[in-house]
Amino acid sequence: MDKKSAESSKQQPQPQTRRCLARYRIWTLLAAFLALAVFFKIDRNPSNDYAVCSESNKIYTVDALQPRVQCVVVRDSRVLDVGDLEGVQQRWHHPSRSKLSLWPLSILQPALKTIHLSPGAIIVPGLADAHAHILQYGFKMNLNLDGCVSVDEILARLKAYVVTHPEVLNDPSRWIQGMGWDQTKWPGAKYPTADHFDKEPLLRGRFISLARVDVHALWVSNRVMQHIGTIPEEIEGGAIIRGSRGKPTGIFVDNAMSLIRTPSWSESQMAEYFNRTVTDGLSYGLTSVHDAATEPEMIEFFTKQVDCNIDTRLLRGLRLYLMGNVLSDVYWGSQIPRLLDYGKGGRLNLRSVKLFTDGALGSYGAALLAPYSDNPSTNGLMRSTPAALSSLVTQFWEDQWQVNIHCIGDRANKVVLDIFEELSQSGNTSMISDRRPRIEHAQIMTLDDLVRVGSLGVIPSVQPTHATSDMWYAEQRLGPERIKGAYAYRTLLESSQNQVLPLGSDFPVEGINPLLGFYAAVTRLSESGESPHGAGGWYPGERLTREQALKGMTLDAAYAAFAEDGIGSLEVGKRADFVVLSRDIMTVRESEILKAEVLATVIDGRVVYVDYSHPSPYPSIQSTGNVIPKTAIEHEKPREHIVTYSGIKQRKKAYYPRNE
Repeated sequence: MDKKSAESSKQQPQPQTRRCLARYRIWTLLAAFLALAVFFKIDRNPSNDYAVCSESNKIYTVDALQPRVQCVVVRDSRVLDVGDLEGVQQRWHHPSRSKLSLWPLSILQPALKTIHLSPGAIIVPGLADAHAHILQYGFKMNLNLDGCVSVDEILARLKAYVVTHPEVLNDPSRWIQGMGWDQTKWPGAKYPTADHFDKEPLLRGRFISLARVDVHALWVSNRVMQHIGTIPEEIEGGAIIRGSRGKPTGIFVDNAMSLIRTPSWSESQMAEYFNRTVTDGLSYGLTSVHDAATEPEMIEFFTKQVDCNIDTRLLRGLRLYLMGNVLSDVYWGSQIPRLLDYGKGGRLNLRSVKLFTDGALGSYGAALLAPYSDNPSTNGLMRSTPAALSSLVTQFWEDQWQVNIHCIGDRANKVVLDIFEELSQSGNTSMISDRRPRIEHAQIMTLDDLVRVGSLGVIPSVQPTHATSDMWYAEQRLGPERIKGAYAYRTLLESSQNQVLPLGSDFPVEGINPLLGFYAAVTRLSESGESPHGAGGWYPGERLTREQALKGMTLDAAYAAFAEDGIGSLEVGKRADFVVLSRDIMTVRESEILKAEVLATVIDGRVVYVDYSHPSPYPSIQSTGNVIPKTAIEHEKPREHIVTYSGIKQRKKAYYPRNE
């Protein structure tokens, strides 16, 4: 080597030195880049996707193929994925894993927000009430007479109401209206009279109208009866209770209630009642309610809430399935609109009508094939003649409405099943499954009709708390044989072609908390754990399993509203409606079911209710309004970095939602 070459060799770095310098430069650049990333707070979760997970797989999906999972992934308003934590993370991460999977670049990958339920908490699909009365619930809360065990207690509540409402106290012409009295809970179980009001100076001479708990009878004051004018001797489909001398006592049953012209509700009153119902409903985990008799002015009110785009203030995400109603035997289908997925998020639907056949058992209005066992003078009341009812049902059927009919007594149920059977025989039998007709209550049936309702494909829509409310007097009304076909929920479910039995409460007749119905369905016991047959439950052979009860208040209720493809279970592509409960109602002792509390209610992936009384902070899932989720969920736990989602290789395709 000459001198010049030697000098050149000394000036150039050796290969090992060059590699070290290269590594140094790379690490220096990476350190600078990471410092900038930290400084500018690069968002590792640019999307609103999130997963809610249960360490103990306590997410009950009501999906027969995956009944329990560890995690549910939500994108916008839909369920994006379900499964175990590792699986959902990998599927969400999959497309970019090869690009940024090496450390330290992986720190730049967006992360799937992962939220973990606190110990003991569970998730169930959003709960539905398949039979309720939305505005009437809020109305009842103004003067609630539930639990009164005597006439004197009723009068005491009325006096307290007057004293605490100066606008009523100072204006004797103002109507006093309440709801909830039940004479079967009083000594002697006799109807009250208008004269009871006049015994109290504060109430004497006032307009008073109090609805019985089932809203099938009104107890009114003498001032109201004077306002009516001439009271007819009889009224078709109703009863005017009279004293020994033939004078009306102040009790008007079923169709006779139409004689009482109470003031119509103003829009502001309806807004007040609706707000109370929505507030209470969401706090108990209700995400969907079937309104069982929505009159035209109510329909106008509900649609206005959507049209004015103020549903976030009043509706707050609650899904409403309305059953249009006009009290007339003359066809009234043209008086109500047909609404399909109406408004923001498609949360308002009206494609069904509600008709009435009879009254209620407690007021001797349920239409029976034979006289009442404890009152042989009556078989109850048919509010419409079979001919008029058949004509009305046929017209609605031809106009492709779902027809939902109130039936309590075995005669009422038989008449309606005869009508549906005739329709199925005269036309395409598939029309039954297409129209999905419903019998609301299906309370008392002959043993033959318990089978026939299922074979025809008619949906029985039942209320389990009616059984536990009525069990103390139902057998007295019906006798030991007829009672075998009453409140027969397990039999109705097993006879159903599709194994469908939607559950509701009939609130405000019963409580709005759906867990009351769940508990009644699986125990057949009162809230205190009692029944006429002891701690094993009233006719325990008709109890539902917990799985059947949960399905009844989620997927079955959705099916009864033609909504099973979108809600009712936590499956890929369905709406992200779910409820976080503080206890596992599927496994705890029966006595602990009603101790479960709703910690959060989520509709369309957004939090709409949070129980602020619980100290555990709730991570920032997107919420509606000013609701900040704080309960039932622990702090987010750090997980491995995950990138974007490409697809789900399961039995269902991933859902890519549009903006709604």
